[in-house]
Amino acid sequence: MAKHSKRYRNDAKKTSKVPVSLPEAVDILKQFDTLKFNQSIDISVRLGIDLKQSDQTVRGSIVLPHGIGKSLRICVISKGDKAEEAKNSGADVVGDADLVAKIKDGWTDFDVCIATPDMMGLVGPLGKVLGPRGLMPSPRAGTVTMDVAKTIKEYKAGKVEVRSDKLGIVHSVVGKIKFDKTQLIENIEAFLLYLQQIKPVGVKGQFIKSITLSGTMSPGVNLILP
Repeated sequence: MAKHSKRYRNDAKKTSKVPVSLPEAVDILKQFDTLKFNQSIDISVRLGIDLKQSDQTVRGSIVLPHGIGKSLRICVISKGDKAEEAKNSGADVVGDADLVAKIKDGWTDFDVCIATPDMMGLVGPLGKVLGPRGLMPSPRAGTVTMDVAKTIKEYKAGKVEVRSDKLGIVHSVVGKIKFDKTQLIENIEAFLLYLQQIKPVGVKGQFIKSITLSGTMSPGVNLILP
C-alpha cells in the first residue's frame, strides 16, 4: 500500500467517519486548499444496479451550472461540412480516416471524442482503445451527433459524462477546490439530480448506495444520502 504524505494524513484527520451534509462536506474539502495548484473535486457514487443486466448500465451527460474549471481537449471525427463546423466551433483535433488510424495506434491526447453518425463504421473498431478510457462516442452520451457545434459548445461550457463502470460506480469531476462554496454545492446537486433522472427502470431497491467527494490529492468525504 502506498504511503500518504504527512499533509494528506493530517487532512484525513479532519474528515468525519460518518457521512455529513453536502454543505459540511464542501467546508471540509475547502480546508484542503493548501496546495499551489487548483485541485479538481471528484464525485464517486456507488449505485445499486445489477451489473449482470445490460439494461442497468447508467450513461448520459450533463452541463454543470458552473462548469468544471477546466478547458477540455475535444476530438471530432467527421468529414466535409461537419468537419469545418467542428473546426469553426473550437474543436482541438478534427479528422476522419487518418485520425481514426492515429487513435487505433494508441493516441488518446483528448478528453472528449465526438463523432458524426456517418463515421461510426470507422469509429466502431476504436472501442478497444477508447472504451476502457471512457472516451468512446455514444448516442446515449450525446457524443454521436450531427449537431457538432452545439455539442462542442456544451463540453467547453462544462458538460460531463455520467457513466457507471464495471463495479457499478459513477466517477466524475464536479468542479475545482477554488470554486466558491455555492458553486460547488450547485454543481454537485445538479449532478445528483441528473443521476436520479437517468435511473434505469429495472433497478430494484436503493439506487444510490454511497457518495464520496474528494480532491485530486485530498482524502474523501462521505455524504449523507439524498
